[in-house]
Amino acid sequence: MPEGFSLLLIVVMLLAITFDYINGFHDTANAIATSVSTRALRPAHAILMSATANFVGALTGTAVAKTIASGIAVTPSGDEGQLVIAAALVGGIVWDLVTWRLGIPSSSSHALIGGLIGAAIAASGVQSLQSQGIFDKVVVPLFASPVLGVVIGFAFMVVLLNVFRRAHPKRINDRFRRLQLVSAAYMAFSHGSNDAQKTMGIMTLALVAGGVLQDPTIPLWVILLAATAISLGTAAGGWRIIRTMGQRVVKLDPVHGFAAETTAATIIIGASHLGMPVSTTHVISSAIMGVGASDRFSAVRWGVAGNIIVAWILTIPASGAVAWAAWEILSRVL
Repeated sequence: MPEGFSLLLIVVMLLAITFDYINGFHDTANAIATSVSTRALRPAHAILMSATANFVGALTGTAVAKTIASGIAVTPSGDEGQLVIAAALVGGIVWDLVTWRLGIPSSSSHALIGGLIGAAIAASGVQSLQSQGIFDKVVVPLFASPVLGVVIGFAFMVVLLNVFRRAHPKRINDRFRRLQLVSAAYMAFSHGSNDAQKTMGIMTLALVAGGVLQDPTIPLWVILLAATAISLGTAAGGWRIIRTMGQRVVKLDPVHGFAAETTAATIIIGASHLGMPVSTTHVISSAIMGVGASDRFSAVRWGVAGNIIVAWILTIPASGAVAWAAWEILSRVL
């Protein structure tokens, strides 16, 4: 590791690792809920597969990490910058734990981004925000990715049902139960390719603020550390959210699970390539709604779906408010 680590910087890095670990078990449901609910995979096997695929996916690029490190907000240098990042991480961690406790699949990505925005405003005002970067990389994907999830998921499911309309339902389910082994791994891989990079970015931002790095280039050891933390968190599982995603939104058959996972993973991989920190939770949830609605609109439990949407809307302002409060406390204590 580079020299120049202060005690404050070490604390910030530990907070970042904690957030990454929580992100892993909070978002485990994104990758495996559908395959577990359709019995394509046993829970233990699904979690092991997901943890491995998350780790591999985290090693595939740094475009999203660079967006987090330099495209959201300009943070002060020195200890003040470290406090901003610490407050941002506290905001993300608190919101993740609250929604996990309630079994609500919210976005860890937007919790971190909301925390960074709230802490940056508290420290330096609105002028510290990179408005163009937030609009292009956060706001546009925030609204576009769930819409794409619903529309593409619905269309893909309609195509599959028409292609296999003459096949016996049991044969379809048996075939797609096996195919879900591939789609679930694809989903877990895409999750790692996007979500682990957010922690890489926040770590790099802390290293730049602390003077350890001169520019926001992601070091290899940061990539490996973030990949390891999120995969270990994934291995811990997040059963409360798995039940919501896999059972309460819509009753899924293997063909539905395959369609939802393939749709969501493809959208997320595309966003990772473009450096967009999308919410894997938003994408897979909307894809599940889309494939469920393809059978009949009433198949989706819209009351549960509505609760998920409320959490989506609240995530950025709620985590931002917690981060703002954390900044006020930390700046006075330290």
